[in-house]
Amino acid sequence: MKPKFYVTTPIYYVNGAPHIGHAYTSIAADVLARFKRLDGYDVFFLTGTDEHGQKVEKAAAEAGLDPQAFVDKVSADFRDMAAKMGLSNDDFIRTTEERHKRVCAELWRRLEQRGEIYLGAYEGWYAVRDEAFYDEDELTARPDGTRVAPSGAPVEWVREPSYFFRLSQWQDRLLAHYEAHPEFIAPNSRRNEVLSFVRGGLRDLSVSRTSFRWGIPVPGDPAHVMYVWLDALTNYLTATGWPDEHAPRAAFWPADVHLIGKDILRFHAIYWPAFLMAAGVAPPKRVSSNGWWTVEGEKMSKSLGNVIEPRALVATYGLDQVRYFFMREKPFGADGSMSHAALVSRINVELANDLGNLAQRTLAQIARNCDARLPARAGPTAEDAALLDAAAALPALMRERMERQTFHEGLEEVWKVIRAANGYIDRQAPWALRKTDPARMAAVLRVLADALRSIATVLQPFMPDSMAKMLDQLGVPAEARSLAALAVPLPDGVALPPPVGVFPRYVEPAA
Repeated sequence: MKPKFYVTTPIYYVNGAPHIGHAYTSIAADVLARFKRLDGYDVFFLTGTDEHGQKVEKAAAEAGLDPQAFVDKVSADFRDMAAKMGLSNDDFIRTTEERHKRVCAELWRRLEQRGEIYLGAYEGWYAVRDEAFYDEDELTARPDGTRVAPSGAPVEWVREPSYFFRLSQWQDRLLAHYEAHPEFIAPNSRRNEVLSFVRGGLRDLSVSRTSFRWGIPVPGDPAHVMYVWLDALTNYLTATGWPDEHAPRAAFWPADVHLIGKDILRFHAIYWPAFLMAAGVAPPKRVSSNGWWTVEGEKMSKSLGNVIEPRALVATYGLDQVRYFFMREKPFGADGSMSHAALVSRINVELANDLGNLAQRTLAQIARNCDARLPARAGPTAEDAALLDAAAALPALMRERMERQTFHEGLEEVWKVIRAANGYIDRQAPWALRKTDPARMAAVLRVLADALRSIATVLQPFMPDSMAKMLDQLGVPAEARSLAALAVPLPDGVALPPPVGVFPRYVEPAA
């Protein structure tokens, strides 16, 4: 039986249109899901939309729409983005679905039965934009006297009846969990933030609201709706069929990794494991948070007019090119800058020149000089062996980087081999060997073809369409494109199709 692997994106909040931050996290999750499938895992990959809360109710009213009609429209936009980004998700969940409402109600009942929830009254600072409560010492005063949350969102003083979750009782147990599972929060800088916050003391958390209606009613007390984060986080559980132990996806829980933005780390790394453990459910194995994108060094904002629509980016540069750039340009946990110049450089230097040109040179010479058939393998020289060994090491190197979500490091390992292969073809000069030593020429071209097969195989999760074309040209059948299949060499003499360039250079459009 295949081992199971469950990866999620955050579910995206439907108060606005998709942007590159959404696309980036989604592509990272897709790369991880695809890599695990290549590595022999039974994968469940979940994405979707978060559709309740005061902010959505307000946005719907401003748009002149019923909340359900509003979320239907925006959720469809996110579903379209997922398709346009080439995501291979197995499910797309919406928090307005009946299956989700049932699971939220069941989780609430279990928390209540265990004495983890009590009725009280909330009085304090609340940011509608963040759907979050803040303590006095977390706020900053502006010159005009208004107060804002750490995110910059304005806060308002709220007084209303509320159910509370006994979060204060989970401080020591959360700290013990973090210590026992050091890999639970990534990267380390974020782990330290969470540890510091929890050690500073936790207060009971308001988990219901009465001042608006757009949410899941509290079981037995429909005057209250569930706090949007208790509702939203539960989606990860809903998709597995919980609490039905015999549901087809039940065995995927606990999730292996939640990929999220750093702005929602507190909810995923503190509230979520506390909710789950309090209900007697295992917490996820890892919460991996990414950084933010700026545009040409400036923060994205509607007022600056620099918000980038990811589908427009793909239309301009190509899907695989954008997917590659996102995973290559910055470490997953760090902030990074999106710029036209950087994207074009990655496309033209690394994709078109380093990899595309290497493949084209190799395949064109096989077509021209080896009767368009894969040359026979020969006893390797030391230099042949060095390149073949480096290529053969890629699956293990990539596996370790995927486990840590250091996608950029994985790609750098691949590019080390690509650069080594370019150095090898220049030194061996098979075009010159054609006249002086045709047998050696064939052996060199076979080494290059085998190295390219390893390269293209491990790059499939990042650039699925382009690498499928490259593997087609290398004569690799569809059933031999997994990581395990690399252990079996392709038979000598396989007929290869005419070579076609995979990565065109990006040329600036005429003014």
